Amino acid sequence: MQKLFRLFVLFVFALALGAYLPTASAQEKMAGGKTTVTGCLQKGDEPGEYSITGEDGKTYGLRSKAVNLSQHLGHKVTIIGTLRPESAEKEKGKAEEHEKKEAAEAGDIRVTDLKMVSDTCK
Repeated sequence: MQKLFRLFVLFVFALALGAYLPTASAQEKMAGGKTTVTGCLQKGDEPGEYSITGEDGKTYGLRSKAVNLSQHLGHKVTIIGTLRPESAEKEKGKAEEHEKKEAAEAGDIRVTDLKMVSDTCK
């Protein structure tokens, strides 16, 4: 009887612990998980920065040590990297600073991989 009770307590504890721990996808989101964006690669606003506007209309700042982004300027590409979302206040400051900029950045992506879709943007 005591063994059955211990087994029951262990089962309840494991169930409660499993419900408490975040899932792997939630952990990736918290840590700035991998993001994939397809769009036209353009020169960014800052030195060494590039930008891409995804098919969803969101614009991202891009930087990379692993991929030579300058070779793909003006190409339609799919990039994979780690996303760091922009804070609202930082983005507001950028919008005031760069009035010519049409869309606010959704975040910055540290590019780890790039696949060329087309050598022209349409």
